[in-house]
Amino acid sequence: MKKFFYHNSLSIVFLLLFIGAFIGQIFFGIEEYNKELLESGGHAVTMSNYLTTGHFIEATFENWESEFLQMALLVWLTIFLKQKGSSESKGFDGDEEVDREPSPNRKGAPWPVKKGGVWLWLYKNSLTISLFLLFFASFVLHFYGSLKDENTANVLKGNPQLSLVDYLGESRFWFESFQNWQSEFLSVFAIIVLSIFLRQKGSSQSKPVDAPHSETGE
Repeated sequence: MKKFFYHNSLSIVFLLLFIGAFIGQIFFGIEEYNKELLESGGHAVTMSNYLTTGHFIEATFENWESEFLQMALLVWLTIFLKQKGSSESKGFDGDEEVDREPSPNRKGAPWPVKKGGVWLWLYKNSLTISLFLLFFASFVLHFYGSLKDENTANVLKGNPQLSLVDYLGESRFWFESFQNWQSEFLSVFAIIVLSIFLRQKGSSQSKPVDAPHSETGE
């Protein structure tokens, strides 16, 4: 068990941080939502009911959407684009280990590599495909939650409910998306540029402390 935690400590810590933050979101989210409902003349909801509200669904998947978009674009664009001096970029001199064609004869090669054909093509692009699919799923759920929350507010105000098509033309959903996308793109820009000049000893996201600023990659 000790060996398992040692080998998976990075993912375990981030999973625990996610669970803790998710619980915090739910705890404070239902408090905020019930406050809004009571101020609008509605009735407070229970925890189980809150988890099906547009307020919870929108808030959750609005953030997931931008995170998966950021990661998908970073993985995909670093295939073609480079940044001199950044630890997040491939180097400029020739191909690297990640560029070589996979060999089915390599010891421990995953089964799609040994199978070849369409399975190999899918596996060669599986990380990017998976991240874009997660983005698309989160985008759809964000839209659903945002529309549901908007219509809940409309009911409380006595206004007509919006259809799916009508809501696509509303500014709220797109504002929610773009305000998150811009922050994620800024954070990626920051790590790409800051890693040219700044270091963190021991981190896989940093170049060696004594590496020149002009050196690209780890």
